[in-house]
Amino acid sequence: MSRSLKKGPYVDPKLLQKVLALRKDDKIVIKTWARHSTISPEMVGHTFGVHNGKEFIAVSVAEDMVGHKLGEFSPTTKFSRHGGKMQRDIEGSGPSKIPVKPK
Repeated sequence: MSRSLKKGPYVDPKLLQKVLALRKDDKIVIKTWARHSTISPEMVGHTFGVHNGKEFIAVSVAEDMVGHKLGEFSPTTKFSRHGGKMQRDIEGSGPSKIPVKPK
């Protein structure tokens, strides 16, 4: 469910204040825990360190990211793989398992 048009997008006030204090040519990573903050046009060109629960993931903001949330670009879980017998068969018979004879 999206936020109402009357209220407008939520941008963390402290985060916006930090962005406006920096110039775009500064290569400083702005660390933030505000994953729920919407990316505004003022943030384009800056790099944010978005916390994923364990570490800060560097997110460089581009023009096509405006309107999305910062948390969308910092996944909180690590995808390992789908399991099951079929997956083991696929991985076991792959070309990387074939031994190569040295010359």
